[in-house]
Amino acid sequence: MIQIDRLVKRRGSTEILSGVGFEARAGRVTGFLGPNGAGKSSTLRILLGLDRATSGTALVGGVPYARLRDPLSKVGAVLDGSGAHRSRTGRAHLRWVAASAGIGRTRVEEVLAQVGLSDAAGRRVGGYSLGMGRRLGLAAALLGDPETLVLDEPVNGLDPEGIRWLRMFLRGCAAQGRAVLLSSHLMGELAETVDDVVVIHRGRVSARGTLAEVTGGHSSLEDAFFALTGGGGGGGR
Repeated sequence: MIQIDRLVKRRGSTEILSGVGFEARAGRVTGFLGPNGAGKSSTLRILLGLDRATSGTALVGGVPYARLRDPLSKVGAVLDGSGAHRSRTGRAHLRWVAASAGIGRTRVEEVLAQVGLSDAAGRRVGGYSLGMGRRLGLAAALLGDPETLVLDEPVNGLDPEGIRWLRMFLRGCAAQGRAVLLSSHLMGELAETVDDVVVIHRGRVSARGTLAEVTGGHSSLEDAFFALTGGGGGGGR
């Protein structure tokens, strides 16, 4: 389980996050939704130990990320694309990540098959499509067979086929008992993917609950989102 509690982040006189709190539970896909600049990325960076909160806590399984033993087996994350050098092949990139964590090459082939990249694994990453790059990032996140997945804007730039594949993939991960947390500003693409929804706007959580609870009284998740945020942007990142 991911637990975010009263998270505050300030930069100078600007408050990026103002008491953000929610949970992402095992066996469920939680959508962390908000306009660009609402505070989604700041929250995820604090959760993954890449930034510090001014106050509040962000825990994975009751522990801050920095204190996790064998973090790749606890959390798999994709924040900025695949993270692979364009001149490397997909397989070489995953072998490098695996070696850094003491994971064998057999696991590399397993995750390549899992995300549908086995046939393209020998190609250089610079020749990958955006969708293939997303799959490579997911493969790296899965190397440690983690209990939790954290994905920042995973559907950005994907075509309809890629979105359908990602939806099925994430639903399968949740069915295996993983906690899946994904951030996005694209509502329509996520309505069939998420079980629970957290809406953040201007650094504050404006709604949280099951998909049905958050969309109650609205014709769609997109309508609920615009009603909660006024269709506007945020103030943080």
